[in-house]
Amino acid sequence: MLIACVDFGSTFTKAALVDVMTGTLVASASHRTTLGTDVLDGWETCLRQLAAARPEAAEAELLACSSAGGGLRIAVVGNERLVTAEAGRRVALSSGGGVVHVSSGPLTRASLGSLADSAPDVVLLVGGTNGGNTEVLLSCSRALAAAPWPGPVVVAGNVDAQREISDLFGRSQTPFVLADNVVPQIGVLEPQSAREAIREMFVRHVIGGKHLSQRADFAAMVKGATPDVVLTAVELLSHGLDEERPGAGDVVVVDVGGATTDVHSVLEIDPEDSVLARQVVATVPVTRTVEGDLGMRTSAVSAVEAAVAAGVLSPEEGRSLSAAARVRRADPAFLPDNAEDSRHDERIASAAVTLALRRHAGRQQVAFGPDGRVVERTGKDLREVDLLVGSGGVLRNNPDEVTDRIVAVAMAEENDGWQLPRAPRVVVDRDYVLAPAGLLAEKYPEAAYRLLLSML
Repeated sequence: MLIACVDFGSTFTKAALVDVMTGTLVASASHRTTLGTDVLDGWETCLRQLAAARPEAAEAELLACSSAGGGLRIAVVGNERLVTAEAGRRVALSSGGGVVHVSSGPLTRASLGSLADSAPDVVLLVGGTNGGNTEVLLSCSRALAAAPWPGPVVVAGNVDAQREISDLFGRSQTPFVLADNVVPQIGVLEPQSAREAIREMFVRHVIGGKHLSQRADFAAMVKGATPDVVLTAVELLSHGLDEERPGAGDVVVVDVGGATTDVHSVLEIDPEDSVLARQVVATVPVTRTVEGDLGMRTSAVSAVEAAVAAGVLSPEEGRSLSAAARVRRADPAFLPDNAEDSRHDERIASAAVTLALRRHAGRQQVAFGPDGRVVERTGKDLREVDLLVGSGGVLRNNPDEVTDRIVAVAMAEENDGWQLPRAPRVVVDRDYVLAPAGLLAEKYPEAAYRLLLSML
């Protein structure tokens, strides 16, 4: 039985034909994403390529994910920044979205204006532990209903307020969905229900709202935002299915795109790192960060500038790369056709991977306070990671020695306290199986698992 898995990317549409009985990749295809006409035009070209390899592809079941037309933009509105707003931000990042706005406390006219200016696709409304205070959560809900906010809204705060919020949004005709509280009690973070609700809103409202296709079958194909689907695959890769089909352990995936560089990590959490004494908001094993200023094309200029500012590139290197970065920003379809252009791509990729991993991992530093010398940590400690997976065209389409150099720059020993992987196994998703595996995971978990093993 064949399933066609499609990823409508911001630059390219990628398709994979998978035999779900064996979990093998039968054929693959790609075409530039046809944003200028209808995104399904590019898919039709991919389908013809797949059918040329296997005629049965024309009748295969379709599963798709999408980041075309820009990624999923999420705004978080919470009680107060240290607890519920921060918890909401973490949930949003693990749901395949980029967080474009975070506010805490009641929504005033000014903060509503700032929220609107951020142009979110979804608002994640959080606040209060179960059985606790509902005042701020209800105040924010009333402000959104009175606006009226065009939606959609995911409500994932104190469950005691759900009935009144349902009435408010029902009367204002604000699209909404109720989820479990992301912070049911202090020190506990439960993101799964909110993640599922955000995916539901993405499919139900955001895909149609981007006007990427006039055809109804596009919305029927799409099962979620691409980063969320990829994160599902990373979780399966890490955990496996059962004792007979084990996972790879702690996993980090760095995906270098034209506009963003995303890092996904699934780690076993040290119980000491999740207690309230260390962090007000509990650490979660599944984390994703989106670096909107680090990319190979649209964000090439900002990637070079950020690398110079962080000392990853010297000022001289930054000046020599700036012209190349401007060319790539002006023409996102640019492909290197000579050795110099390839070297420029490699250097920009090295900068993007290094900075994205550093921002995700955070660092360990010695500080001195009233109690003397202490070690402070930020971010996610990746030092014991077993497997690092590289993804994205610049890694997938270059030979091993180039990808090895890109990763080596990020893993340099003189990393000044950054909590980066010490000795991971490094693989590249050359056949682009992460997104297909994520799409297959719910309905065909065995096929998804085998597909991921093929990457290793």
